[in-house]
Amino acid sequence: MVRHQSLRQQPDVELTSGTPIPPLESGDRLSRHEFERRYQAATHVKKAELIEGVVYLASPLRFERHAEPHSKVITWLCLYQIATPGVRLGIEPTVLLDQDNEPQPDGVLFIDQKLGGKSRLSEDDYIEGAPELVLEVAASSAAYDLHDKKKAYRRNGIQEYIVWQIFENKLHWFRLSESEYVPLIADTDGIIQSQVFPGLWLAVTALLEGDMAKVIAILQAGLNSPKHADFVQHLTPNS
Repeated sequence: MVRHQSLRQQPDVELTSGTPIPPLESGDRLSRHEFERRYQAATHVKKAELIEGVVYLASPLRFERHAEPHSKVITWLCLYQIATPGVRLGIEPTVLLDQDNEPQPDGVLFIDQKLGGKSRLSEDDYIEGAPELVLEVAASSAAYDLHDKKKAYRRNGIQEYIVWQIFENKLHWFRLSESEYVPLIADTDGIIQSQVFPGLWLAVTALLEGDMAKVIAILQAGLNSPKHADFVQHLTPNS
């Protein structure tokens, strides 16, 4: 199903009709249609999400508590994407999950729909459906990333979900199994291997300690593995 043209893409006829549009505020309980209508009008709002029918407005982002760790995990995902044709990476894209959920994850990794991916790009260039992997950088365990957002991602069939809790300096990597999220556990070398994206290996302790050289080295080992080579071959058209 192709989604209707996004309200954010339409002319501002609705905005100038003489009927004031209510402001978009955290805690509002809205349908996705009303959320998009208010979001379009709230030009001062840089990022807003609809999670389980509730609006969340992003706070100003701190450097060490979000921007820097975000850059590290995106670098890791970017290197994987570069080495894996047919896999796409996005930073803070709008994802149209269902009528109660329109998140903007910190990162998404997904397989191109033409190659068997479960999500797709709408005519107005938003992601529709569930990307294979979603990444969030959370302030702490109290953040909604580990609660309502996790519930929405699970229900919509996102296969893997990574949450990095900055305050506690913990990383959770969940894998969808029989409609429930179960944690992926690091091996004896401290490495977690994706079950959806072969070769996507993460040296968790190294990441938490800021040792990006080791993070990249371990990822490279994953990219050199036979499983990654087989995955790339599988994704190659007419292979």
